[in-house]
Amino acid sequence: MKTRLTALLLATVMILCCMGSALATERFIQRGDSGEEVHKIQERLMALDYPLGFLSLEYLSSSFGPDTEKCVALFQGRNDLLASGIVDDMTWDALFSDAAEGWVSARSELYDVAEEAGMWSYNFAYATGMPLMMEELDWNTEEYTQFAENGFRAVATAPLSTFAADVDTASYARLRARILRGETVPPDSVRVEEMLNYFRYDYAAPQGDEPFGVTMELAKCPWNGKTLLLQIGLQAKTVPVEDRPAHNLVFLIDTSGSMEGEDRLDLVKRAYLLMLEELEPGDTVSIVAYASQDRVVLEGTPVLNGTAIMEAISDLQAGGATNGSAGLIRAYEIAEKYFVKGGVNRIILATDGDLNVGVTSTGDLARLVMEKKKAGIGLTVMGFGYGNLKDNKLEALADYGDGNCWYIDTIHEARRALVTEAGGTFITVAKDVKLQLDFNPAKVAGYRLIGYEDRLMAPEDFHDDAKDGGEIGSGHRVTALYEIVPAGSDFDFGGTGSKYAQTVPDENPDGEWLTLSVRAKKPDSGVSDLYTYPLAGEPQETLSDNMKLAAAIAETAMVLRDSPWKGTSSYDAALKLLRDNGSVLGDAYKEEFLYLVDLLSR
Repeated sequence: MKTRLTALLLATVMILCCMGSALATERFIQRGDSGEEVHKIQERLMALDYPLGFLSLEYLSSSFGPDTEKCVALFQGRNDLLASGIVDDMTWDALFSDAAEGWVSARSELYDVAEEAGMWSYNFAYATGMPLMMEELDWNTEEYTQFAENGFRAVATAPLSTFAADVDTASYARLRARILRGETVPPDSVRVEEMLNYFRYDYAAPQGDEPFGVTMELAKCPWNGKTLLLQIGLQAKTVPVEDRPAHNLVFLIDTSGSMEGEDRLDLVKRAYLLMLEELEPGDTVSIVAYASQDRVVLEGTPVLNGTAIMEAISDLQAGGATNGSAGLIRAYEIAEKYFVKGGVNRIILATDGDLNVGVTSTGDLARLVMEKKKAGIGLTVMGFGYGNLKDNKLEALADYGDGNCWYIDTIHEARRALVTEAGGTFITVAKDVKLQLDFNPAKVAGYRLIGYEDRLMAPEDFHDDAKDGGEIGSGHRVTALYEIVPAGSDFDFGGTGSKYAQTVPDENPDGEWLTLSVRAKKPDSGVSDLYTYPLAGEPQETLSDNMKLAAAIAETAMVLRDSPWKGTSSYDAALKLLRDNGSVLGDAYKEEFLYLVDLLSR
């Protein structure tokens, strides 16, 4: 009897075990699945701070793809489960339990080890999601867009040169920071137009109803005895303080883990607090912070209630991944909610550019910003930090979002961007500004636009108001340089002719070299106005102070990039131009540039 009872009990236990086993494998969510449960898994992983850079666009579509699979496997490995990448009942229960191990602790352990070794691994842990061995880590993850410098064009085959205005200055600030640290400057981080536009020049003021004054100078090129140097300067009008429109500003702040540090979130806070001092009591400020998820910290708060704004900024802490796209979308929603008709409606983004969650590609981010700017909301971008800066993404956001791009490495640069240049940063006086030069083949055989490689446009786009140009703010300046091969010069720039091209005799009574045409829209208009400025006369025998400064900047940039067109350029030659320049002494920024070139020359 006992034997039968024992056998019966054993059979019952086996049946129950089998039933339990069957129940344990009831849930089986894997690659290829989609829907609400997948989305719930992804949100939970995000809450636990796992490296959702792996998820990319899978999170937006609630699809379980290879990236989600990798992220699930990381969770399983961290929580002593079989790292299969498949969510069964055991994984599900562990994922949604209070005892679930998050990624922060793993990341923090890696950071502590790296910090003891004097190495910075925090950003790398976020970017990769993997605690790799110390010797495998790449401590500098900065990204720059590779570009080839503009070459010479023959006027016989390409008489028109067209480009969009650009007043960004981030390249110079980054270059300065690297030189002062005694580091090599990456060639693709050197954009000469941003270096040129960092400084003030003595340009003609606007006349009448024109939004800007135009200055053109032509002189012998310092680094090539067979060419000429053309400098073009646009000086935007300054909007008087009494005519300043009301401001609706959204501070969009990256509070992800990679923003931890004195040169990042701490500096961001100080920068925004500086700007608060320049705003009027009736202006409104909203604050959106983003890390793994976005959150509205403050919305529609008048500057009159400055204490609440300052406290909200001061309380921000860094931690989490970087879901920048979600933050951008939320910031645009808030900006639209408090939109001021006829006023300044602008988002001011502060980030190191390491967007690793949600929409992360440069192209997708650019399309997002282009779509949102149609509501009349501009985007100013400020990059912070060293070693993790995604310059390519920040430039794209600013260019396509009708805004400016700054690199803030010190509180002094923050003051320059948000206080000294605040009018130019926020108040647009001319939008979609395009420049087109029409060269006279009787006077000019060839030309080279120095810089503006990512702002070049097709000649026919100049007259197309649907094509975006650049924005010019109150008091801003635009500077461009051309190296020109005069007709009759024996300088060989590789130009080719056509047997069908007609020979044009020099019958121009005014001796015009070229005509500069500028198209610009008023801030509230969708139709551009055309302004034309011919250039005639003999080249100047000596360089003006404006041209000495611009030429020194161009020579420095060409040497840093090892340009094929640098000719006799050198740091010593740039120093001579600066030391012979009467506008340098007394201008702190120009004196600083002289000091930087002196460091380079040594």
